[in-house]
Amino acid sequence: MIIITGSATIRPEHFDAALKLGVEHSTRSRAEPGCIAHNCYFDAEDPARIVFVEEWADMAAVKVHFAVPKSGEFVRRLSGWAEGAPVMKIFEATALPRS
Repeated sequence: MIIITGSATIRPEHFDAALKLGVEHSTRSRAEPGCIAHNCYFDAEDPARIVFVEEWADMAAVKVHFAVPKSGEFVRRLSGWAEGAPVMKIFEATALPRS
């Protein structure tokens, strides 16, 4: 499984539009093949920060997701509203059995 975390601190005048765009992006992404979960949150300790948590079946699904034109458009628009560059981290994960 691939886990992606991302975040951006949004300028106040763009926060509502950025949150709406983030929710739309997550909803659209969940319909893509290989998407297990894709959610948009705001940080309870920094309300100007939007956070994304994604789970994908494999890296092939992530590459297809990144190639979707609307994904690129999402990143460009969000970046334009952000204070500084958005942050994204990609992890390969294995589920552990419950003990």
